[in-house]
Amino acid sequence: MTMALVFPGQGSQAVGMGRSLADAYPQSRAVFDEVDEALGEKLSALIFEGPEETLTLTENAQPALMAVSMAAMRALGAEGFAVSDATFVAGHSLGEYSALAAAEALGIAETARLLRLRGRAMQAAVPAGEGAMAAILGLEAAAVADLCVRAAEGEVLSPANDNGGGQIVISGAAAAVARAVALAPELGAKRAIPLTVSAPFHCSLMAPAAEAMAEALANATITAPKVPVVSNVTATPTSDPAEIRDRLVRQVTGEVRWRESMEYLAGAGVGDVVEIGSGKVLSGLCKRIDKRLSAQAIGTPEAVRAFVESR
Repeated sequence: MTMALVFPGQGSQAVGMGRSLADAYPQSRAVFDEVDEALGEKLSALIFEGPEETLTLTENAQPALMAVSMAAMRALGAEGFAVSDATFVAGHSLGEYSALAAAEALGIAETARLLRLRGRAMQAAVPAGEGAMAAILGLEAAAVADLCVRAAEGEVLSPANDNGGGQIVISGAAAAVARAVALAPELGAKRAIPLTVSAPFHCSLMAPAAEAMAEALANATITAPKVPVVSNVTATPTSDPAEIRDRLVRQVTGEVRWRESMEYLAGAGVGDVVEIGSGKVLSGLCKRIDKRLSAQAIGTPEAVRAFVESR
């Protein structure tokens, strides 16, 4: 039975995340130092001490979550586990950058700078209040796509994250999302929940951010990853640097096909999914997506040691 490593996206951040790793492992502390140097500021102080509202800002949360994931990877490395012990890596939205850094396709400093740029570009793409997102619970993907068509009324509205377990997030113009939330119960949704987000991610309104990332990624050094990366926009693996660049650009405006990504892993013979970094969101989703997959989360020294000892 093979293993995949997965890396969390925005929403998994928490003040104090990664601090125990930095205290326990010099290799993990070095990750935070490298990210601080790359960004020219003490992001590590914000990660460890807050305030939460500043950490949650998109431009901070994205590099911060990557830093914690890489700190956990370095701790695993110190205990003898290598990324090549896994068969695939994948990450949810910004987590795809963490996956690429873990698979050594991107350097940590470059990944931090790309994510800072990505966060700022996504935030700037749509004026505050003009976009929105909502979680639709209890509808299949085809029904959510139909909901978006019905509620759009000429405005942008589309599925943004198919997270699995009957949870699909939609994204677009604020009025269109509000119409969809009101209409969803009529189409059979159990619940429709507006999300507290700073921008409508993963829809065509993010086109200016995609252009900014295309320019940045064209100049980034991307090498073949040590293990294939399952991409959000295709739910299939690649190890080709040109393809990785293209998929990262498309990911800004495209849907995060997380359910399909996990189904791909199960179909490819993966039995164990290991979430690396802050929180347990992805391991929780995993268990609801495909019963063939077992999942666990590693974000503390205790979890690192327990994982290595269990292998």
